[in-house]
Amino acid sequence: MEQVITAQNLCLFYGKHQALKNINITMPRNKIMAFVGPSGCGKSTFLRTLNRMNDLIEGVKITGQVNIAGQDIYAPRTDVVELRKKVGMVFQRPNPFQMSIYDNIAYGPRIHGETKKSVLDQLVEESLRGAALWDEVKDRLHSSALGMSGGQQQRLCIARLLAVKPDILLMDEPCSALDPISTMRVEELLGELKDKYTIIIVTHNMQQAARSSDYTAFFLLGEMVECRETNTMFTNPQDKRTEDYITGRFG
Repeated sequence: MEQVITAQNLCLFYGKHQALKNINITMPRNKIMAFVGPSGCGKSTFLRTLNRMNDLIEGVKITGQVNIAGQDIYAPRTDVVELRKKVGMVFQRPNPFQMSIYDNIAYGPRIHGETKKSVLDQLVEESLRGAALWDEVKDRLHSSALGMSGGQQQRLCIARLLAVKPDILLMDEPCSALDPISTMRVEELLGELKDKYTIIIVTHNMQQAARSSDYTAFFLLGEMVECRETNTMFTNPQDKRTEDYITGRFG
């Protein structure tokens, strides 16, 4: 199985506080991996190392290596803009731009130099179809994205990501602000998207990890305690701390 992401001895410090401790993990292509663990355990911090979002925080120091598709993403020559195009991110709360549905999707391709209307039209439709949203919004593409429901806005943010043709989708608690029906729609969408993308999802919801992911990694106090196939993780964890968390003894 092809490993698309590899982290080796990855440590991250916020000033003197060590938030990540020697993370070693590999992630296969076209699978969904869930990061689980209690609040403050490092799972979102680690997610943000994969597209260098932590670069934006003052006082952050990172040691170790992260390789994506064979490239050391922390090497001095790395083009961070290009990296974030390949490794896109969806955040906890939907954050559509204050513009039309169409312009939200076309925004990324336009920034990267696409100006042809026929190409943009096709990208908008393809991306909205990819996010299972086309049939709901095709008659109001030029209406404000802020008029959509929360669940639709989150799928719009996924569509906006798909429009720049990434390889990897990072999702930081993408359903935590959504109602159960919208959550189900997003989870169904993840299953459809993994044929084309490698997906990593941070979630507090253990049922969501069990339903949606192929692999699960458990984080605790900045360490990655264990990572294995989701079914095995939930039925036969190797570490007592994982078992205690999964069975609800803490967290």
